[in-house]
Amino acid sequence: MSIKLFDTTLRDGTQREGVSLTTEDKIRIARELDALGLHYIEAGFPASNPKDLEFFENFDASELANARLVAFTRARRPGGSAEEDPAVTLLPHLSAPVACLVAKSWKMHIEKVLRTTVEENIRSVSDTVAHLANAGKEVLFDAEHYFDGFRDDPDHALSVLRAAANAGASTLVLCDTNGGTLPTELKAIVGRTAREFPHVEIGIHTHNDAGCGVANALAAVEAGATHVQGTINGVGERTGNCDLVTTIANLELKMGLEVLGEERLKRLTEVSNYVSELMNLTPDTHRPYVGRSAFSHKGGLHVDGISKDPATYEHVPPKAVGNVRRTPIGELSGKNSIRAKAEELGLEAGDITGVLTAIKQREYEGYHYEAADASLALLIGRTTGDARPLFELETFRIISEKRAGGETTTEATIKLFVKDQRVISTAEGNGPVNALDRALRQAIGPHYPELQEIHLSNYKVRILDEHRATAATTRVLIDSTDGKRVWGAVGVGENIIEASWQALVDGLEYGVNGAEKA
Repeated sequence: MSIKLFDTTLRDGTQREGVSLTTEDKIRIARELDALGLHYIEAGFPASNPKDLEFFENFDASELANARLVAFTRARRPGGSAEEDPAVTLLPHLSAPVACLVAKSWKMHIEKVLRTTVEENIRSVSDTVAHLANAGKEVLFDAEHYFDGFRDDPDHALSVLRAAANAGASTLVLCDTNGGTLPTELKAIVGRTAREFPHVEIGIHTHNDAGCGVANALAAVEAGATHVQGTINGVGERTGNCDLVTTIANLELKMGLEVLGEERLKRLTEVSNYVSELMNLTPDTHRPYVGRSAFSHKGGLHVDGISKDPATYEHVPPKAVGNVRRTPIGELSGKNSIRAKAEELGLEAGDITGVLTAIKQREYEGYHYEAADASLALLIGRTTGDARPLFELETFRIISEKRAGGETTTEATIKLFVKDQRVISTAEGNGPVNALDRALRQAIGPHYPELQEIHLSNYKVRILDEHRATAATTRVLIDSTDGKRVWGAVGVGENIIEASWQALVDGLEYGVNGAEKA
């Protein structure tokens, strides 16, 4: 059985709170989804807003190599005609070869929201589908609130689908619009519906309000649906849509169905992160299959099992979806974890017992190494005697000055020895960490040209013992990048500047030493 994948990230997905895409963003995502091999890309509702209309007017659907471009619209207004409804008549003039039409299938909505009769609603569905089909569009019919409507009156819900099918819809998509149907009931309803329409493709569109978005999509496929709608990473209104990433992986790797194929499946992690980046959303590290922690093994027993056979604690190989195995290190880690992590970092663990003791002591003091590979690698190097510090600090001093009615200025002065030379450096910044970073780079930059490629990309602060108020211990995590790699470094102390200095120095030292190895 072949499954068709319909992505609505650019339409339904943009209804997620806090998400706003430019037209250029939407074009870039559409091209990425096309390269992934999806069958349909629904890019927006052109009659609803200028941005979506701009997309369809400026994007040539023939540019897509694999996917068919879809424009979304609603059925014509009750009492009107499809030929005179601007939301309907707009679509034939667009290059998108597919129209996705939504209409009510629940009597409560027809009577209370549309304030019309069920007979007029059915005429509206029939008229609109026929108009778009006669205009040469492939018409996909989204039956809104189908499962609620079926539960209320099965014969009526089926009659709405029948009107769409008879008018020329190629696919009948059953929508769990409120996201509250559970898999057992949903599967039964899809099965009954599929039997009623043996010669029309049945699709499924689920939401995640009950946490069953993916499970419901899979249940629908088991019941006969061959068209699956969803969004990348499950973005969407309220709690989101069916996560198409997880669904694709399950369809192909668990259910053995033809979806993307082995090579394209390996791009799932990349595409998931790409969409998150363009939507300005922090990737969920615990997302199934593609999250950074999806194949992370922290417990000693787990790491031991993985070292003997990955299948002991991994349900699929990470590389199947373009992900990688990780070994986070912490106070619960054992010797096998240290050995595996050192290998992951390209290091010799040496005295594993000594490394493990040092890590546990540091974690007791407040350090946390799961997101700080740079500091962990340096700690291993210092424990084994392989550390190569960039310099030896003599002193540093921070001066902040606030003038009435003016901005606060910060100045850092650093005295240090670098390659047997004593250097004094002073620099200004918009804060103490920025000033320290500038002064340090100014002092040691001539000796380490690699620093020109290294930039700070993130700065996070966490208070570890809030009850101590301003005397609390602070943990600082600084991420750095050279444009190719990203690494984290951690610092801890009662003084936030001291903690920041530790993380800053670890990040730069790791970056330089790593560049030298590369």
